[in-house]
Amino acid sequence: MSTLTRQPLSGDALLGLARAGRFVLDPAAADQAIAELERTLAVVGERVRRVRLARRTPPGSARPWPEEEDDLVVEAVFAEQLAPGRMEWALRELPKYVAAMYIARTSALSCE
Repeated sequence: MSTLTRQPLSGDALLGLARAGRFVLDPAAADQAIAELERTLAVVGERVRRVRLARRTPPGSARPWPEEEDDLVVEAVFAEQLAPGRMEWALRELPKYVAAMYIARTSALSCE
């Protein structure tokens, strides 16, 4: 099965494991994961914004973004065409992953 078609772990499932104390992370590892997830979420949010903007722009009309962002818009639209809905999915699920990491970190501290 292709990695693009495989369903990733839902944020709700990870949150459930963390709340049940079955997903516990060392605080340093959790902090690193949280920072990486938050950076990823920021990038995904920008890409989703660009895709939405491109979709609202009629063909042939002036682009509503700065010229220097053309490549970024094309890249975001192309990524959406390759894996439709994945960026929107990530925008919904990544905050749940972050919340689960915070819970997992707190659980590790309470186990000490």
